[in-house]
Amino acid sequence: MLVTSIIVFACILTVLLILVVLIQNSKGGGLSGELGGLGSNQLMGVKKTTDVVEQITWGLGIGIVLLVLASYALIDKNGTANINSANIERATTRPAPSAAQAPRPAPAQAPAAAPGNSASALRP
Repeated sequence: MLVTSIIVFACILTVLLILVVLIQNSKGGGLSGELGGLGSNQLMGVKKTTDVVEQITWGLGIGIVLLVLASYALIDKNGTANINSANIERATTRPAPSAAQAPRPAPAQAPAAAPGNSASALRP
């Protein structure tokens, strides 16, 4: 349950990181220049908005890395997780087949010759 909540939180931070990166003022102008024609310095009323957005980007990136490392540390590495599968239960309860129980393939039979189709009939 804890690992699942960490993964969900990491996904939410990832979506936020995508949005923050799209807002940033890139060399081409980014979305910050498209929002109502306002410059990036007056978008949020702060003189250096680009510095704040950059700090938010770094914070979200570091947060995602930490959450991924935490989820890796909490995942069961022994492979003894509760896996409910009918195939796994059948395989563990049935004995393995032995060589004596294995079905034998049927012997190959030569095809029966059709009447009138003998090797001598094909010779000139």
